[in-house]
Amino acid sequence: MVTVDMVVIKKKENATEILLIERGNEPYKNHWALPGGFIEMEETLVASAYRELEEETGITDIKLHVLNTYGDPGRDPRGRTVSVVFGGVLKSNQQAIAGDDAAKAAWFDIKKLPVLAFDHGIIVEECLSLL
Repeated sequence: MVTVDMVVIKKKENATEILLIERGNEPYKNHWALPGGFIEMEETLVASAYRELEEETGITDIKLHVLNTYGDPGRDPRGRTVSVVFGGVLKSNQQAIAGDDAAKAAWFDIKKLPVLAFDHGIIVEECLSLL
């Protein structure tokens, strides 16, 4: 299985914030995670990233680029999953609004993150320096 996950940040005067979603479905229902999901068979990876970001958060005004790939066994309890992680910096004041399978969408100070689902804590730690 192939997925995309997005590390989206916005810079404020005194902080940097990252966009997270609260999962509405299992696995990790009610846990915070990066926006993302499974690619559609007819999509390119980048098209899938933009689609998932818009579906789960409403964010559209952003330029995404590939940051890294994650595929360790056991990273997803549903089975072997490889995720291509995209990232971008939101430069507008566009609000995040939860949709699709995201129960909530919210901005978190990168220094005060909740425990994240899957291996998203590792992804955030490694990818923030790439943005």
